[in-house]
Amino acid sequence: MKYRPFGKTDFMVSALGFGAMRLPVLDGDYSKIDEDRAIEMLRFAMDSGINYIDTAYVYHGGNSEVVVGKALKGGYREKVKIATKLPVWDVNNLDDADRILDEQLKRLDTGYIDFYLLHALNKNHWKKLKQIDIFKWVEKAISDGRIKYIGFSFHDDLDTFKEIVDSYKWTFCQIQYNILNRNYQAGEEGLKYAASKGLAVVIMEPLLGGRLAKEPPREIKELWDKAAVKRTPVEWALAWLWNQKEVSVVLSGMSTLEQVKENIKYAEKYEVGSLTAEELDLVERVAQKYNELRRVNCTECKYCMPCPQGIDIPWNFSIYNQASMYNMFEEMKNDYLKKEKERAENCVECGVCETKCPQNLPIRQLLKEVAAYFSK
Repeated sequence: MKYRPFGKTDFMVSALGFGAMRLPVLDGDYSKIDEDRAIEMLRFAMDSGINYIDTAYVYHGGNSEVVVGKALKGGYREKVKIATKLPVWDVNNLDDADRILDEQLKRLDTGYIDFYLLHALNKNHWKKLKQIDIFKWVEKAISDGRIKYIGFSFHDDLDTFKEIVDSYKWTFCQIQYNILNRNYQAGEEGLKYAASKGLAVVIMEPLLGGRLAKEPPREIKELWDKAAVKRTPVEWALAWLWNQKEVSVVLSGMSTLEQVKENIKYAEKYEVGSLTAEELDLVERVAQKYNELRRVNCTECKYCMPCPQGIDIPWNFSIYNQASMYNMFEEMKNDYLKKEKERAENCVECGVCETKCPQNLPIRQLLKEVAAYFSK
């Protein structure tokens, strides 16, 4: 495993971090983690040198932190740093923050959290947190030892990101960044800005919710095939990130032991400067082609769920993208018609989903597009 500096701290973080957001589940129920498989995966990762485990209060219906805590028994807690997040949308006063942090410590069965994040900051969340003086609470939680370092994860525009970076003595931040999101949200400019301020930068969604791990469309495959060195799409995406010195750690939300093994193999192989100028140019051309084909920038994080009307929002966007990107209209239309209650056409435009979407997608309008597309 290769290791990289974590900002201004003396911690050397593994190039690959384990994101505990997409653990294996039972019966297709996101809240029911297959604990035996998940713990096996987490411990294999830690035994292989991964020393950064990322979870959150809301992942897997609140059960991710519990399973991570179980995986850290038997001496593993001392081998790794834990990162988890405060669900700021549920914090209306400092007592709320205290209550949630204490609950997280119990779930994780630990006396402290190494890296604590204010989760999914955007303009509205940021405004509220300043109003309740969240940093008064942060400094108390650090001084009493419940958390060691403070950071934030982010979903909004670049100007808001820079404002937040400049507003406090953060240790680290977490941004969505991948070959398709160089100019999205914080993006490449935000990455370099935060690093220039001494922040460690944690990368989430390196494969865009698994999209970049799928068998690529024909046009994309033809581009990859032109490379002198052959790599899988996952390998290309991760190598591109590790090629950048500003990247501290890349999180992968792994769902199988095979994915863990594969990603560890890549993490042992790549570092800054691993890709040639020609290979970087190829990645740029691939990204341009993907962005031409994709309809909706959804990562299937499921924050928008459940929908009050029973619509499976991420599923609708997934089949919409697949139909467009892979020329599979008839197949995807058949899938769409089979799920009468979950279809986009059932949207009543209540807008609840849009208040939760970290991508700030215009979900109501996009669902209209999906419904119209599959009514052809």
